[in-house]
Amino acid sequence: MDGLDAFLLARLQFAANITFHILFPTISISLGWVLLYFKLRFVKSQDPFWMDAYQFWVKIFALTFALGVVSGITMSFQFGTNWPGYMQKVGNIAGPLLAYEVLTAFFLEATMLGVMLFARERVSEAMHTTATLLVAGGTTLSAFWILALNSWMQTPAGFEMINGQAHVTSWLQVIFNPSFPYRLTHMLLASGLTVAFLVAGISAYRWLRDDRSAEVIASLKTGIYMAAMLIPLQIIAGDLHGLNTLEHQPAKLAAMEGIWKTEKGVPAVLFALPDEKAKENRYEIAVPKLASLYLTHSLDGEVKGLDEFEGKHPPVAPVFWAFRIMVGVGMLMLLVSWASVLRLAPWKKDPSRQLTVWHARLLVAMTFAGWIALVAGWYVTEIGRQPWLVTGVLTAADAASKVPAPRIALTLTMYLTLYAVLLVSYVSVVFYLARHRKHADKPFGDETAGDTEKELNVVNYPEKEGAPNA
Repeated sequence: MDGLDAFLLARLQFAANITFHILFPTISISLGWVLLYFKLRFVKSQDPFWMDAYQFWVKIFALTFALGVVSGITMSFQFGTNWPGYMQKVGNIAGPLLAYEVLTAFFLEATMLGVMLFARERVSEAMHTTATLLVAGGTTLSAFWILALNSWMQTPAGFEMINGQAHVTSWLQVIFNPSFPYRLTHMLLASGLTVAFLVAGISAYRWLRDDRSAEVIASLKTGIYMAAMLIPLQIIAGDLHGLNTLEHQPAKLAAMEGIWKTEKGVPAVLFALPDEKAKENRYEIAVPKLASLYLTHSLDGEVKGLDEFEGKHPPVAPVFWAFRIMVGVGMLMLLVSWASVLRLAPWKKDPSRQLTVWHARLLVAMTFAGWIALVAGWYVTEIGRQPWLVTGVLTAADAASKVPAPRIALTLTMYLTLYAVLLVSYVSVVFYLARHRKHADKPFGDETAGDTEKELNVVNYPEKEGAPNA
């Protein structure tokens, strides 16, 4: 019983670490490219509000990057403390991929971030822009290596087992394993959507506090347009990823869809309470044959059920509900982003079609919506792989350490407490920076505003004598 408790606690501890850690790389990956966009717009136009936007968001990028690196190091230690069997069996593959990611993060991103933050007055404009490009590229390259390893754990390829250890036969097959292109694309788009709503939400928050400066409006529209462009692409990528999962991880897909028996013409389950003991869905609301249609492109297509994987399928309820949370938040993102585009589109001249207080509050409420969808999707990915740590090669139980349960419980409590404090602090600092941002430029609607600012002014700004700039 003690061993079982220790195993469960070890899984919870790693889940807590990865849940906290993944929040920050997800922002830094795409925020680096948004910073590059702001910088290039400034270089081209010389409008100062683009540099104002850059200077504001680079502070948030630095804070995010720091938390991501520190939490990533902590997580890496657990491979040795809680999961020694992992590196013992597949370390020949995992070790080099993790090393490449660390080298990218520390030697490229961290170095060039220093130039971005402190050296703009000491280097040329071109060098400063190049540093921003290298940081943006470095974050994406870090994601490349991590997703290569995670995808390999999901759909392993390019290796052989010799004396109980995995040895590479083809690094190309290891890296570009069957699920890697879909998983990388899905993750990068998720990062972009997370950042898009973060930028739009914080900008809307500043707008509600009577900061109607050019920087705020430019940032607001950047976030909204970015979200509106990426969410349809994410829906397409998600569908393709689902088809890949159907082919290579059918047990995971059966849990996602709540399919208990292999059959043709499978319905799409919209709502249900999965019951693993009875092996059925209670209170099911479903659309007949729809799952077969979007999974096999045939109304009568056959889909494998969980009965095909007795004892080798993931826990159904967590995967089933996490998938629906991810999809539900994605649909909400679609509605909010496109409604925002229609309201803030540059061709709209009617003030009644411009930003309102309730719409700005909705964007603020959606500030961290990307995190919710991201964590739900990550749970689908990781819990859906169970009981395997590396599919068909190594189970989680076989990789676990013999650390006593009380020790793991103590460190788990410490981790959860620390992460809760850090998460609240991070969100608080982001909003603090938004509240205390100062500007030299005039608010939108001012009759002395420059031509470029006037072009951006599609937000309804009520006249108010002495309106503050920050």
